[in-house]
Amino acid sequence: MKIYFKICLLAACLAATGCTADQTNSPAATNNSTNSTMKFPFQKTEAEWHKTLTPEQYSILREANTERPFSGKYWDTKEPGVYRCAACGAVLFTSKDKFDSGCGWPSFSELAAKGTVVEREDDSFGMRRTEVLCANCGSHLGHVFDDGPAPTGLRYCINSASINLSTNAADTNSPAKK
Repeated sequence: MKIYFKICLLAACLAATGCTADQTNSPAATNNSTNSTMKFPFQKTEAEWHKTLTPEQYSILREANTERPFSGKYWDTKEPGVYRCAACGAVLFTSKDKFDSGCGWPSFSELAAKGTVVEREDDSFGMRRTEVLCANCGSHLGHVFDDGPAPTGLRYCINSASINLSTNAADTNSPAKK
């Protein structure tokens, strides 16, 4: 009975924090490559996406699924560097803006540069959330919430499979300008 109670408590906590493992209405999920109403600079066919992404990355980036909490490779990483879109390589976040939100996914308080993501309302599963897409290729990254630390108050809750950490000295010393 204690285990059942703990599982129910964990589920309630995850729902309360806004981090969920549910599918969204992502442009990546609503059309074969990108949303018909949104155009992105970096385009590939579905066959090309399948060739370049792992099955897990494809599921998350192109079909807008979500990895389980505390399972991704970056949820507790503290290495310095920049986080790039796993689909197209665009710089999205820096390690200096990464923080431990306790939700089980990598969390960032700020973007590496203005305009690197597109935000879109997501009303799936009876919740109102703001989905985050890569502005370069339209891939689903995660969601942004307004319960992050100062000064932005934002928490970009991002799937580990949707990003790659680059610890390259060139990236680390001169990330994209804000």
